[in-house]
Amino acid sequence: MSWGTELWDQFDNLEKHTQWGIDILEKYIKFVKERTEIELSYAKQLRNLSKKYQPKKNSKEEEEYRYTACKAFLSTLNEMNDYAGQHEVISENMTSQITVELTRYVQDLKQERKSHFHEGRKAQQHIETCWKQLESSKRRFERDCKEADRAQQYFEKMDADINVTKADVEKARQQAQTRHQMAEDSKADYSLILQKFNQEQREYYYTHIPTIFQKIQEMEERRIVRVGESMKTYAEVDRQVIPIIGKCLDEIVKAAKSIDQKNDSQLVIEAYKSGFEPPGDIEFEDYTQPMKRTVSDNSLSNSRGEGKPELKFGGKSKGKLWPFIKKNKLSLKLGAAPEDFSNLPPEQRRKKLQQKVDELNKDIQKEMDQRDAITKMKDVYLKNPQMGDPASLDHKLTEVSQNIEKLRLEAQKFEAWLAEVEGRLPARSDQARRQSGMYDTQSPATVNNCAQDRESSPDGSYTEEQSQESEVKVLATDFDDEFDDEEPLPAIGTCKALYTFEGQNEGTISVVEGETLYVIEEDKGDGWTRIRRSEDEEGYVPTSYVEVYLDKNAKGGGAAARTVTL
Repeated sequence: MSWGTELWDQFDNLEKHTQWGIDILEKYIKFVKERTEIELSYAKQLRNLSKKYQPKKNSKEEEEYRYTACKAFLSTLNEMNDYAGQHEVISENMTSQITVELTRYVQDLKQERKSHFHEGRKAQQHIETCWKQLESSKRRFERDCKEADRAQQYFEKMDADINVTKADVEKARQQAQTRHQMAEDSKADYSLILQKFNQEQREYYYTHIPTIFQKIQEMEERRIVRVGESMKTYAEVDRQVIPIIGKCLDEIVKAAKSIDQKNDSQLVIEAYKSGFEPPGDIEFEDYTQPMKRTVSDNSLSNSRGEGKPELKFGGKSKGKLWPFIKKNKLSLKLGAAPEDFSNLPPEQRRKKLQQKVDELNKDIQKEMDQRDAITKMKDVYLKNPQMGDPASLDHKLTEVSQNIEKLRLEAQKFEAWLAEVEGRLPARSDQARRQSGMYDTQSPATVNNCAQDRESSPDGSYTEEQSQESEVKVLATDFDDEFDDEEPLPAIGTCKALYTFEGQNEGTISVVEGETLYVIEEDKGDGWTRIRRSEDEEGYVPTSYVEVYLDKNAKGGGAAARTVTL
């Protein structure tokens, strides 16, 4: 099966077919090139996607990745980054092993094809030239034969005519002989050229064309084989990255299996636990009893004057707890957070203080390492003065020592706050119990109201209404105007300050440990009790800072003592 023998007369069709083969090869190259561009684009998009959802450093998102589900998601993002890298490998390998190689091969193929068909055209032109020579010789031979026939006929006519002179007859005879000789020469020339053409034609159809066509056939078959090899390479390039992609997917599955819902639930507890106790039962308020409220006989009210059941004071009434809370929150939002994190619930405050102590200890260690390094350098300078002046390091050493001292003082301050927070609940509970024993003679029953311990710091800046921060625009003056004309609230009991409280926020009042004051409004569940010192001095204090004794008639039952401690 050879193109030279089977397709000896299909030179033009072979030329078209081989050009089509090259076009197919170039089309395949273009296909692979576009595939590599898609892989690169896909890898870039995957990397951008992974980067987009990576947690930002030093942000709240970074804290969220403590949870196992978030860690698994972060692992997925990292694996997708590696997954994108494998698509980049596919693109690089296809470019180097297929696109570049085939492009070079196509150039060589075009040159080879051009050479073969140039050789074929040259053979065609040669045989066409031989054919033209044969046709010319044939026409000349034909013409000379006809001229010889006409000359012979003319001679015979002149020889038969008795009126023609002998000289004319002789001339006609010589002319006929000359034409006849020219015909014989043309015949010999035509015969020679014909033999030569037949030889050239045999060589053309049985030697030159088969050889050229065989080379073209081999060239085309090599092209077909090369296309097949490129397709195998195309598949192998993909196959080579499958194990690595499989590992990426296995890591994602492994990360998914590492998710621990119980651990995440515990982390939620650690993140948001306030340290407060749930609120206790609300006491029954019997409104069928007379609305007359007096204080106990042994209370401090007797020392202020007999027959004075209600203490009143001039000025505005501040019986509005909600506006107070709002203004309190507004002042917290607009001002800086306290250095001791006293605006946070106890548990969260403890965690923040512990975190601050750890950071300070790290800074101290860093400064100490720097001091040690400077000291060693100074020792080296002392032993080898040519290396440097030891005195030049004294200023730096003094500066580092001062920094260490400052950091230590700062750490001690935060450690003291931390110790206070960690020891406040048990210590103050014991003290409250001791103080409560002093008042057992005044009140037959003591109700432990630790559930009302909702405040987190003496500045009274913590509230539970975190979800209502957007309401800081409430105009407190509207509420003040609404209650300007109210009558002062009567005293419903007494309280004793267990600890000193500095009331710095609006609506609070300062108390000294051991001081006895009047209660004019109970804790409504927000951790604050409203008290009065004199007719024109009242405000809110944390419920956990006072021990409250309510009057018998104020609650329609037996006397009750409420002890609230940290």
